[in-house]
Amino acid sequence: MKEMKINHLAVWAGVVLLTALGFLWYGPLFGEQWMGLVGLDPEKVAANPPGAGIWITNLIATIVPVYVLAWLFTKLKVESPLAGAGYGFLIAFAFIMLSTMTSDMFAQNPYALSWITGGFSLAALTLAGLLLGAWRKYTA
Repeated sequence: MKEMKINHLAVWAGVVLLTALGFLWYGPLFGEQWMGLVGLDPEKVAANPPGAGIWITNLIATIVPVYVLAWLFTKLKVESPLAGAGYGFLIAFAFIMLSTMTSDMFAQNPYALSWITGGFSLAALTLAGLLLGAWRKYTA
């Protein structure tokens, strides 16, 4: 019987996809609004760009969830793009979106900030789940 295994190529394609989504999400789509909500001045950021540490952390924070999702999909026997997207969405909603909203509410942050930051996680894990559910790999 064939068993599912992690498709490393799909995981790395997902990392590239989510990195591109992050640049779009926090750039042309919601970048200006997000910067305003968190109190960043675009001119100050441009004059003093973040160092390598933030990009290394960002890369790790992208790789780890996609690998965990891929591993989880082998255990759950996720064998379709729709199932993958559904699981990705549910995981992001239950474990990221709701806690982001709660934290932001207690911190008295603007509600829109929760939708931007949590919304990115919803979109990202849904897309990663779709990709991983579509691009499966089995043992011989």
